[in-house]
Amino acid sequence: MKQSLTISSLLDEGRPLRSVEFFPPKDEAAGERMLQAAAEIKRLQPDFVSITYGAGGSTRATSLKYATLLQEEFGFRVMPHLTCVGHAKSELREIIEEFHTLGFRNIMALRGDPPKGETNFQPHPDGLRYANELVSLIKELHPDISIGVAGYPETHPEASSPAEDITNLSRKVQSGADFITTQLFFDNQAYFRFVEDCREADINIPVIPGILPVLNLPQVRRFCEMCQAALPNELEKSLLDTGENKEAARDAGIDWAHNQVSDLLGKGAPGFHLYILNRARAIAKLTERLIGEGLIEA
Repeated sequence: MKQSLTISSLLDEGRPLRSVEFFPPKDEAAGERMLQAAAEIKRLQPDFVSITYGAGGSTRATSLKYATLLQEEFGFRVMPHLTCVGHAKSELREIIEEFHTLGFRNIMALRGDPPKGETNFQPHPDGLRYANELVSLIKELHPDISIGVAGYPETHPEASSPAEDITNLSRKVQSGADFITTQLFFDNQAYFRFVEDCREADINIPVIPGILPVLNLPQVRRFCEMCQAALPNELEKSLLDTGENKEAARDAGIDWAHNQVSDLLGKGAPGFHLYILNRARAIAKLTERLIGEGLIEA
């Protein structure tokens, strides 16, 4: 079990970290597939894994179940996500205490998305409105927990401007966040501009880039629309050129992610976080290539 070491302490080592994100499966069959992927990923020795928390807290029990399995059965250092949505402050306190009792020493603190079918975030009457308030609550209860927060290289969809978005991020950092993991992006210049904006705003904690190895063109278009991320013409063309060949499309997505990660690490990014959609193939191929290139340790 790796609960004793925080992600903050790993970042302090100064080497590039590699990590992946799981999402809670919807049924037992999907759960088995996720655990099979976890078994394959274990041999790659990621520095940590995260597991998401459903909109409106809808997957609270499932998220906790699989977070515990990832920690206990596979020995991963696990960072559960936690959102403000749908919870009174007293419930959030209970969840944080439960996480701590179970040995989790890393939490991704998020405001969270509205429940399915709703478009606007509405805080619980006795809950929290913003992620910085959740960061403060976690630090108040357990200062030994390392806290990650989200950053948006191409600006949060609800922010009126990049400047407002950076101001909101600064509040999370001032409340005690230890590192930032970004939303997905496909143009590295967006990440480098974002980090520069952070530093100019005196946000000096590590910014881990979040990368999605895409599977096909409809998928990437859907994600870009949802996250308001730019889809580079070159990536779109490479996926179009694969036609109906799913294998070729997956390889094109991995190639693009590999080029992104190589460039990011070569220019000093503190690691990379892969949105793997509960699949092992992308991180396996990327890890093998990056080790061969000497960009990460075996």
